[in-house]
Amino acid sequence: MSANPVYLNKQIALEDAELSAEAILVRDTLIQMGLETPMIDTGLSADQKYERIRDLMADVVETLGLDLTDDSLAETPHRIAKMYVHEIFSGLDYSKFPKIALIDNKMGANEMVKIREIDLTSTCEHHFVTIDGVAKVAYIPKDKIIGLSKINRIVRFFGQRPQVQERLTRQILVALQALLGTEDVAVSIDATHYCVKSRGVMDSNSQTSTTALGGCFKQNIHTRAEFLNP
Repeated sequence: MSANPVYLNKQIALEDAELSAEAILVRDTLIQMGLETPMIDTGLSADQKYERIRDLMADVVETLGLDLTDDSLAETPHRIAKMYVHEIFSGLDYSKFPKIALIDNKMGANEMVKIREIDLTSTCEHHFVTIDGVAKVAYIPKDKIIGLSKINRIVRFFGQRPQVQERLTRQILVALQALLGTEDVAVSIDATHYCVKSRGVMDSNSQTSTTALGGCFKQNIHTRAEFLNP
């Protein structure tokens, strides 16, 4: 699968000196596999993005017929711009990639490590509406072991982007495979999409489940079953 040429030509021009080795490894692996979120280099700093989004959102709010002189609405463009740049879309910035703690597997651990019920909040890239769910992640240690909280942080990082759930699941899988140096990683996500719940068909009960399996989780039916079962 080929990488996104627009992303390759523009986003790689970022100063890699500002990024950790782990962030560069994950970013480059996702690009190589064609799994990176479609992005372009705007050339704008975080402050410039904030200012531009704030001004554009003021136009949106006024176009809807809302009165920005009202004290309840006056700060809405500011709040949205701050939320987009520094909060719910902060995962677009690899300088925010979690600091990763990897240790040598000196104890020879070779059984499944599984973390369940990882809180996940993301945003549907089609409508910019909330995705709310939980993730489950497992791996079989090889040469390295990762700090458990770092798995949660990686899930959160990729969740803080406009996303489709299928890509999100694969991004978490590939990031952990690259960092841990093993294919033996598995990820599953169960989530409610508010673009389905609050608009369109307005189905408040349906959930979407996605799974990404690597190495023995894909090849061994028993290992797969152990991961998928509660």
